[in-house]
Amino acid sequence: MRRKIGESMDVLEKLKILGAAAKYDVSCSSSGSKRANENKGMGNASFSGICHAWADDGRCISLLKILFTNFCIYDCAYCYNRRSNDIERASFTAEEVVQLTINFYKRNYIEGLFLSSGIMKDSDYTMNQLLAVVKRLRLIENFHGYIHLKAIPGADSKIIHEAGLYVDRMSVNIELPSDKSLKLLAPQKDSKTIFHSMSFIGENIQESKEEKKKKQKFLPFVPAGQSTQVIVGASPETDLNIIKLSENLYQKLFLKRVYYSAYVPVNLDKNLPALSSPPLLRENRLYQADWLLRFYGFQANEILDPQHPFLDEDFDPKTSWALRNLNLFPIEINRAEYEMILKVPGIGVKSAQRIVHARKFNALTFDHLKKMGVVLKRARFFITCDGKRLERLDLEETVLRNQLLFERKKPAKSRQPEMPLFQGYQ
Repeated sequence: MRRKIGESMDVLEKLKILGAAAKYDVSCSSSGSKRANENKGMGNASFSGICHAWADDGRCISLLKILFTNFCIYDCAYCYNRRSNDIERASFTAEEVVQLTINFYKRNYIEGLFLSSGIMKDSDYTMNQLLAVVKRLRLIENFHGYIHLKAIPGADSKIIHEAGLYVDRMSVNIELPSDKSLKLLAPQKDSKTIFHSMSFIGENIQESKEEKKKKQKFLPFVPAGQSTQVIVGASPETDLNIIKLSENLYQKLFLKRVYYSAYVPVNLDKNLPALSSPPLLRENRLYQADWLLRFYGFQANEILDPQHPFLDEDFDPKTSWALRNLNLFPIEINRAEYEMILKVPGIGVKSAQRIVHARKFNALTFDHLKKMGVVLKRARFFITCDGKRLERLDLEETVLRNQLLFERKKPAKSRQPEMPLFQGYQ
């Protein structure tokens, strides 16, 4: 039953509606900020971060994740909050968001705020509402906790810049991997406007970093960096298209993170695919490929190519790459370049660093590698130690694929688990 026009709504009712409405945005993260608490203020942001995610030490970290409003002038086909949907609508005031954040923080429910919004009236009006929230939190409530703010594409650059001085992270969601899909599914949005806002934020982040080198005291701009979200499966782009897009964003716009969100079929629309459930495995594989881009020195065209435009469902992207490039293996672990060691399935960044350091003193054996954290159940197919193989193996793709699949089917206690999504890659 819908609320009658003009009927009042209390803050908790708004929170229920606008908290649920925010769940489709996955581009929230908090790593990279260490906003200091000065003058006995409230809260503190640190490198460990705050959000619904896992820290490096395994801690679950949390933030209040809400929309300012789910009223929206846009009618994007994939969006639950699209204008044409008959759903319960609500809007906060700036003061309500501030008090919710402070009260939740004092009760130790949260460590920070993730604030996004539907578009009310126009981009400038909406961005000004969000700016009012973060300014009040910082200047009046003296709140030093973590704030991640969704910048509104097309808003005046002056408003975005001012907001960037009060928040830790900003995100501008691309949503769809190509301009063609954006025009089809979100015709009121413009990719040029989105990239213009992202570019503006990225340039100001770089300028802030340069200013930091020259001055002891300065106003940091978005110190935890910029992120974005790409919806996976709502449009026909390949994984290669998506990974190339991410590579360009990292290289040209200095993004901190690209988040991949499996399309959740919440609307019926002739332009949307008929999915029974979100493509979660594909989302997972894209995160793994993204890890290779950021930490393992891979290029997008190495991970995938026109003959292999989609990521392998059976294997993680590094193993899949290795199986397609068996002519490069096995490598000798005591002589191979660090960059090549990183490309061996079962060897992570820390393990590769340990290998390069330890082999300066002694020739490494398979026992040494195991103690260093190398997953030999995968790595043994692709390496030698002092010219020796761990066992007699046939380096032929079909044979190796079957062997690796067999290893995965073994009881869990007898094999290493697949690499954790956000805690390193091996």
